[in-house]
Amino acid sequence: MVKISYQQKPYRRAIMQAFGADVTPSPSDKTQAGRSILERDPNSTGSLGIAISEAVEAAATSAGKYKYSLGSVLNHVLMHQTVIGEETLRQMALAGEYPDVVTSCIGGGSNFGGIALPFLRENLTAGKKTRLIGVEPAACPSLTRGTYAYDYGDSVGLGPIVKMYTLGHDFVPAPLHAGGLRYHGMASIVCEMYDQGLMEAVAVHQLETFQAAVAFARAEGIIPAPEAAHGIAVAIREALAAKEAGDKRVILFNLSGHGHFDMSAYDAYFAGQLEDYEYPQEEIDRALSALPQV
Repeated sequence: MVKISYQQKPYRRAIMQAFGADVTPSPSDKTQAGRSILERDPNSTGSLGIAISEAVEAAATSAGKYKYSLGSVLNHVLMHQTVIGEETLRQMALAGEYPDVVTSCIGGGSNFGGIALPFLRENLTAGKKTRLIGVEPAACPSLTRGTYAYDYGDSVGLGPIVKMYTLGHDFVPAPLHAGGLRYHGMASIVCEMYDQGLMEAVAVHQLETFQAAVAFARAEGIIPAPEAAHGIAVAIREALAAKEAGDKRVILFNLSGHGHFDMSAYDAYFAGQLEDYEYPQEEIDRALSALPQV
C-alpha cells in the first residue's frame, strides 16, 4: 500500500487486515525496488508506480506464492470496466435522456474508460456529440501537463514500456488525499483518445474537490470518495455553466466510490488542514528527463 495512503487511510488498511491481509507501506525494505527508492529518499511518501514495482518484484520472485493483478491502466482492464458504460446507456434510454457531457475522475484510466468508452463508440459510429471529460488532480496532472512518450508503467522499470501521457516514471506526487489518482501515467487507450481530440481533460485542485464532495453529500446523502469527487466537481462546473448560458445540459458523472473509509480526509478538510498544490514545472521537467530512450 502506498505509504502516504497507509498513513492517510487507516480504515482502508484496517478493512484489508480484517480479511487477513498483511499490509506493508511502500516503499518498503522487503524488495530490492523498495530499498533502492529508500536509498535515494529515506522519507519517500511513495507512489503508485513504486508500489507497482514492489508488487511485480514480489510476484516474480516468490516461486508462485504471490500473484499480481493490476486493476487499472492496462487496456484489457478498461474494456472489462465498460460494463459500467454499457449499463448506463440502457439506464439513460429508460430515462428518455442522453448525456451531453460525461465526466469522471481519471488517474490510471479505468474509471473514466469504464463510463466513457461506450459513449465514445456512439460518438464515432452513431453521430452522437457527447463531450467526454476526464478529471485529474492538479497535483498529478499527467494528461494536462504530461508528455506523450514511451515510459515505464512502474517506477523502477520492471514492467513494459508503454506510450502514454506521463509525468515520468520516477514522479513522486504530493500527498493529496485522492490516492487512487496519484499515478504518473495514463492508460494507452485514454492517451490515444486525448491525443486525437476525442476527449477533454481538466485538472482540479483539492479544495474544490472536497467542496464538491460535501455539497453532493448534503444534497444526496452519499459521501463520495475523494477520487470520485473530482468528477462531481466538474459536473457542478458544467451545471453552473449551463445555468449561466440558459442551456439544457444533460450531465452524467461516474460516482465510482464511497468515502466511508476516507473520513480522516474529510476531517482534515473541515479542520482547514488541506491545501491546494500545483505541481512545479521544474519537477515535471526533472522527472521527464529520465524517460527511456526509444
